[in-house]
Amino acid sequence: MSRVTCKICRRLGETVCGREKCAFKKRPYPPGKLLSEKKHRATLTDFGLQLREKQKVRHTYGVSEKQFSNYVKEASGKRGTNPAEYLFEALESRLDSAVYRSGFVASRSLARQIVSHGHIMVNGRRANIASRRMKVGDTISIRPGSMSSKLFEGLAERLKAATVPTWFKLDTDKLEATFQGKPKVGQAEMSFNLTSVIEFYSR
Repeated sequence: MSRVTCKICRRLGETVCGREKCAFKKRPYPPGKLLSEKKHRATLTDFGLQLREKQKVRHTYGVSEKQFSNYVKEASGKRGTNPAEYLFEALESRLDSAVYRSGFVASRSLARQIVSHGHIMVNGRRANIASRRMKVGDTISIRPGSMSSKLFEGLAERLKAATVPTWFKLDTDKLEATFQGKPKVGQAEMSFNLTSVIEFYSR
């Protein structure tokens, strides 16, 4: 797991930590910059732009460099598919991403935490591996013994108000979400360029 701090957000020029009170929102310039330097950023080369894009994606999903490079390698080696689309599918199919996208928690970092602490069930069985790949038909729910935790106070109301991607189906009565289709790039808001990431690793 990759621990994302607000300092990383400021360095990348975008909030990727998932925190509502991210420091980048108050200080939208790199750490260590003087006040007079805020508006003067160095022009990045193509390599620099691709590197920054890669870091944005990696930190957004909270994965290590080794894990991320393996995802890219898998996507690039898959015949008959668009590498960028396959990479998106692989990242969004992770259990922690699924828990976040389903509306159970407000950030991916918190999703990883509740998964690793054993609060999540997949198809009725306890699951604690954040990188687990979801399959079509898999159902996510909260472990009954965890429902008393403060983490899940007001969960029913949150799920009723949640807007989830098309690849999820929410059952607000049962407090569960079903993974009903493969994640598609065009069906989710994205602030990064996955094609640029693929090009970075193909150098």
